Amino acid sequence: MSYNLLKGKRGIIFGALDENSIAWKTAERVHAEGGKFVLTNAPIAMRMGQIDALAKKTGSEIVPADATSEEDLENLVAKATEILGGKLDFVLHSIGMSVNVRKGRHYTDEKYDFTAKGWDVSALSFHKVMQTLYKADAMNEWGSIVALTYMAAQRTFPDYNDMADNKAYLESVARSFGYFYGKEKKVRVNTISQSPTPTTAGQGVKGFDGFISYAEKMSPLGNASAQDCADYTVSLFSDLTKKVTMQNLFHDGGFSNTGVSQEVIEYFSK
Repeated sequence: MSYNLLKGKRGIIFGALDENSIAWKTAERVHAEGGKFVLTNAPIAMRMGQIDALAKKTGSEIVPADATSEEDLENLVAKATEILGGKLDFVLHSIGMSVNVRKGRHYTDEKYDFTAKGWDVSALSFHKVMQTLYKADAMNEWGSIVALTYMAAQRTFPDYNDMADNKAYLESVARSFGYFYGKEKKVRVNTISQSPTPTTAGQGVKGFDGFISYAEKMSPLGNASAQDCADYTVSLFSDLTKKVTMQNLFHDGGFSNTGVSQEVIEYFSK
């Protein structure tokens, strides 16, 4: 069902890799709601993924960019506004990567150049994206910028490793930049703290399947899917949420406010 919530709106969507990714589902949903956008991903991710199919499906152009490179981001923003014919109304930052996780390094045995790389890709890139948009004055008033995060920023999930620190940093950037962007340009900045979701990125975390079923048992409404997240993101891109900014919004079926559920008690009472 479409409500035309984003009719006439323009934006950039970072991080669509394949049809499991939240950015991919969001792009489809934005398209259905009448929004136009440029797709972008790092060149290496583009070789691995199927972004061309998504571009075709949504009538979008692709501009490759490494989100850690200021030069690439300046080029991306300039090209996007040119392709779309004006300033932007929405941006989705859906990027995260930990070299320590990939290389199987434990949190107590980090290789710090890996840590720095992951931090740059997962968190500092969000500041770089917003600073680039800000300096280019590329966002319309009442525009909306959203980044995807996870509750490991607030609570400990042992296998989430240094990604937890990256997400805490990401959420802080949203609040700090959100203040200035709101004050000076009326642009809102929020993060969505999503349920564990079986995306290509998510499945890189050890013990992931067990964790998904635990979260499902803990959440009164069950886990939020990638599609659910796409729907929620669209509501934040729309004019219906104009005064929501600098928030970390839990989109997790109630998991974040549940101490223990009946299902979990029953499981451990066996």
